[in-house]
Amino acid sequence: MRILVTGADGFIGSHLTEALVRAGYDVRAFVLYNSFNSWGWLDHCGKDVEGKFEVFAGDIRDPNGVRMAVKGCEVVLHLAALIAIPYSYHSPDMYVDTNIRGTLNVVQAARDLGVQKVVQTSTSEVYGTAQFVPITEDHPLQGQSPYSASKIGSDQIAMSFYSSFGTPVVLLRPFNTYGPRQSARAVIPTIITQIASGMREINLGSVHPTRDFSFISDTVGGFVAAVNSDRGIGKTINLGSNFEISIGDTVRAIAEVMRVDVKVVSDSQRLRPEKSEVERLWASNERAKSLLGWQPAYGGLDGFKRGLVKTVEWFVQPENARGYKAAIYNV
Repeated sequence: MRILVTGADGFIGSHLTEALVRAGYDVRAFVLYNSFNSWGWLDHCGKDVEGKFEVFAGDIRDPNGVRMAVKGCEVVLHLAALIAIPYSYHSPDMYVDTNIRGTLNVVQAARDLGVQKVVQTSTSEVYGTAQFVPITEDHPLQGQSPYSASKIGSDQIAMSFYSSFGTPVVLLRPFNTYGPRQSARAVIPTIITQIASGMREINLGSVHPTRDFSFISDTVGGFVAAVNSDRGIGKTINLGSNFEISIGDTVRAIAEVMRVDVKVVSDSQRLRPEKSEVERLWASNERAKSLLGWQPAYGGLDGFKRGLVKTVEWFVQPENARGYKAAIYNV
């Protein structure tokens, strides 16, 4: 089976590409074209997978390029997206073009070329602040940021092709994934990199919101499970740990792992507008268990701390730490 992974140069995409190669799949990795011939995080992939996947450099916004990438593939795992929420406040057009138009390009090509399965990557941000917990897939959708609105749009485009044309779409909705390689625009790498650089006053935005964090290997496992099961076709499926923790308690957990005492300093530029802040996220993962046979290996507080240990171990390695600018706010 040949699998196309869009966004393969990113955080989740690179880990997923490695996992698929190790599982014996024929993988085509779609990376963003650039003049440096950089493959993003795939330039740092495990030695055991080097040279064992095909690379396609293009732009998800280009329908012809997407069609060329999809051709000959049985399954498409669509992860390519713009995901930074603060950046979406001042460049929303880019999010519409990349997230909505990009998804349209993928499902149109998949429909025309007879792809067996498209896995659309959603996000827990589409739910907005929880109206009830744990959040099931039937929770109302709320576009509290241009980013989340664009992901609602891209999800609806994908599922409309299932309803209208029978395109075999699975919609996976990961909650807050963390782990090695994650961008410092996310809260856990932000905390870790500041501490690792010697800072003991940690600059953050709001610390009272809660999140449902999933370790990277659990999220990747959900995608692999979706590849191997047809029971998710036409369905929306949460990937979460069924555990919530506040940002403030997350800081304390990381400080405990790193064996330091820290103080949180409120940084106004890191605060979301009041109505845009998602106050609470807590996933129900019952559908993933029943349809995909998936469940998190890093669930609950104990699992979260085990995942933090692995994440910290990666970030504090000098060759990895050099890639991050802890003193600069990453939008």
